[in-house]
Amino acid sequence: MTSETGVETRSTCPYCGVGCGVLIARDGAGGITVRGDPDHPTNKGRLCSKGSALGETVGLETRILQPQIDGAPATWDSALDLVAQRFSDTVAQHGPDAVAFYVSGQLLTEDYYVANKLMKGFIGSANIDTNSRLCMASTVAGHKRAFGTDTVPGTYDDLEEADLIVLVGSNLAWCHPILYQRIMAARADHGTKLVVIDPRKTATSDGADLHLALRAGSDVALFNALLAQIDARGACDAQFTADHVDGVAQAITAAHLDDPTQTGLSPEDLTAFCDLWIGTPKVVTIFSQGVNQSSSGTDKVNAILNCHLATGRIGTPGAGPFSVTGQPNAMGGREVGGLANMLACHLDIENPDHRAAVGAFWDAPNLPSNPGLKAVEMFRAVADGRIKALWIIHSNPAVTMPDANAVAAAIAACPFTVVSDITAQTDTARLADVILPATAWSEKSGTVTNSDRMMSRQRAVQPAPGQARPDWHILAEVAARMGWAEAFDFASEADVFAEYAALSGVAAQFGRDFDISALAGISAQGYAELAPLRWPQSAQKQGGRFFGDGVFYHPGGKAKMLPVTMRAPAAQISAAYPFRLNTGRLRDQWHTMTRTALSSRLSAHMAEPFVDMHPDDAARLGLEPADLVQLSSLQGQAIVRLHITKDVAKGDLFVPIHWTGENAPSARVDALVADVVDPISGQPESKAAVVSAERFLPRWYGFAISSRSFTPDCAYWARARTTSGFRAELAGTDTIADWEAQARTLFDLPDARVQSLTDAKRGRHRLAFYDNEVLLAALYIAPQPVTLMRDFLVGLPGTEAAWALAGQARGDTPDPGPVVCSCFAVGRNTVRRAITQEGLTSVDRIGASLSAGTNCGSCKSELAAILREATSLAQQ
Repeated sequence: MTSETGVETRSTCPYCGVGCGVLIARDGAGGITVRGDPDHPTNKGRLCSKGSALGETVGLETRILQPQIDGAPATWDSALDLVAQRFSDTVAQHGPDAVAFYVSGQLLTEDYYVANKLMKGFIGSANIDTNSRLCMASTVAGHKRAFGTDTVPGTYDDLEEADLIVLVGSNLAWCHPILYQRIMAARADHGTKLVVIDPRKTATSDGADLHLALRAGSDVALFNALLAQIDARGACDAQFTADHVDGVAQAITAAHLDDPTQTGLSPEDLTAFCDLWIGTPKVVTIFSQGVNQSSSGTDKVNAILNCHLATGRIGTPGAGPFSVTGQPNAMGGREVGGLANMLACHLDIENPDHRAAVGAFWDAPNLPSNPGLKAVEMFRAVADGRIKALWIIHSNPAVTMPDANAVAAAIAACPFTVVSDITAQTDTARLADVILPATAWSEKSGTVTNSDRMMSRQRAVQPAPGQARPDWHILAEVAARMGWAEAFDFASEADVFAEYAALSGVAAQFGRDFDISALAGISAQGYAELAPLRWPQSAQKQGGRFFGDGVFYHPGGKAKMLPVTMRAPAAQISAAYPFRLNTGRLRDQWHTMTRTALSSRLSAHMAEPFVDMHPDDAARLGLEPADLVQLSSLQGQAIVRLHITKDVAKGDLFVPIHWTGENAPSARVDALVADVVDPISGQPESKAAVVSAERFLPRWYGFAISSRSFTPDCAYWARARTTSGFRAELAGTDTIADWEAQARTLFDLPDARVQSLTDAKRGRHRLAFYDNEVLLAALYIAPQPVTLMRDFLVGLPGTEAAWALAGQARGDTPDPGPVVCSCFAVGRNTVRRAITQEGLTSVDRIGASLSAGTNCGSCKSELAAILREATSLAQQ
């Protein structure tokens, strides 16, 4: 069911694990409007830049609207019959472990449940894993080791209750902006202290009382130092640990034996941190990808949990460890058993009683008794031929997996690959034998679970375009064709949810934490009207926190502290590879940009892939600002633009993860990352690769703008959407004899009128193409990076701009400069002018004048930096 035009529908944002509520309405012109839901308990009306731009991402320009077989249009019946037949034949000939599903935190819980039921319950293999393996598997493993089950103890309300918040490996201001705004509000209201633990200086650390720029990978040594001080200062909760925790002495002994100097932090900073943490009983320690994405990620998680267990600071208002997840339904995937080593509802696949209970509930007698292949293992098995049929759902592993080039080659060579997605324009979909068109966010109905166990409805507001279908329905159709129609006879997503809720009641009989059995009898109307609620939802417990009562889920009811010791990252710095590479997200982009790249606003902040490098490293390598840099590792290479900054330490580099073969083929950062994993969680070490760096020396550099999309063919290019079309940075190693012919081919404008300005001796060429007086496209070429007013030029295509060859604004037209505030499209130069002309003296005054920073607040650190720079210049 979809909404009527203009009527607002409550739904949930499809980006990070914060799980913000949104109000969506159809605009009557095929699009939607989106605003924050003021009644949702998570965000209370606020949205980040990505959420605010959701209405710009629902067009059909890049959508696949009909099934494809071998690149040709096909009917649903022929595509589903082929998928079912190939999977059935593969199982019959090679056994169930010869097939695999690779799914995604983009799926709704109902989709996830049906996929897990089909693979584990009826195909009979545990070879279903999820891209959530790449973001939070170490937390799952750490939780299970400490608590006996994968339980998030606290809630977002603890952010307002705490007196100290510690952020570990989390650029919360950019990656989870609404949570960061809640923390900033708490700081303003009652002086909450903030510590940020991150090798980089980030927008988050700008607002901190203490920034610990520890050495990459040394989190265990830091929290062992804290635990040792907790013990030395007598800060352990002796009663709590005696009654409720095992392994205390062993963990404390290991902590004392670890060496805190491995962190690279000064004794003064270590002492300041321990003083704050130990001296502030109401402390929340939030951790994210900087902890999880490590070959020792599980130990890092347990090092943090050890400190909270030792002090009894867990499960009470304002106190506890807190994992924030990266994807909108990473938690839902954990709940349904979407990981290869789990069963639904937090049951264990290796426990025969659990298997028997799930098998009986599903009437599925062939549940596997062993875990399946985790993500990295799965694609290795694809590469060596053990997996012969692969179904990838809403993920892009040819870009996002470590050693991405090898993964892409494995998928290409797999005998049969199916991709379900909303677009065929991804690196992975281009390798598929069958592509199945799925419904997108605004067309889907179901539930998602955020990082604090809040389950929210996602509701369809637009009709499914073309022949697109919901994922749960596609999976159920294949299951029926494989012979299991009765078990997958779901009439709607509400039916799926009701079955899932009933299964959680079975799990509860084993004393599991996840129990939503109170919703097992939910009606279609009740499901349609379901308001946000936090699990568990049972006769015994509704929402709330866990473990404040000291009751855990190991046999005997106690928690476990684990003895852990710091292990350095697997890849070691050497003369050949002298840099440590950190990877991560940007403020305005999401994963591989299949959604966010459709928004010109979101593409304007950072339109090109880049590498952060310390000035001393750049000087040593003879690099200048705006140079192109080639990064190399044993796995592959990438070319990115140089950004010189002291935000990274000497010897460290940072590159964002978002660019793909669709928008910057040479900048696929995971092509550089080795497929090293944590031995317990199977999560890859994505933040500690080692690389070399050198200047990339093209023959020419270029900048292009066009009213239509275009795909360059040169050694380096990076394309982004603009308000008037597209832009691209270019660089080539070939010699171009005829630049006009080259440009006509690039823009597909064989007959357009051209203006040109050429200095062949200096290698400078400028060409602009027109339809009468309206600019269609322009290309600017030089032997060095081209100096232009880019952020002004990108608005010219589609307008009468006879002077485009000048490459700069006319005197009467101010250049806004690069976008700083994506929510309100405010440029850097606009901010500078306002500061100077209006005498603005604070970020709040900038906001009052320009609105910049007044929505999600993620740009406030940049605004502050511009203000400092402008003030400094004025004082000179």
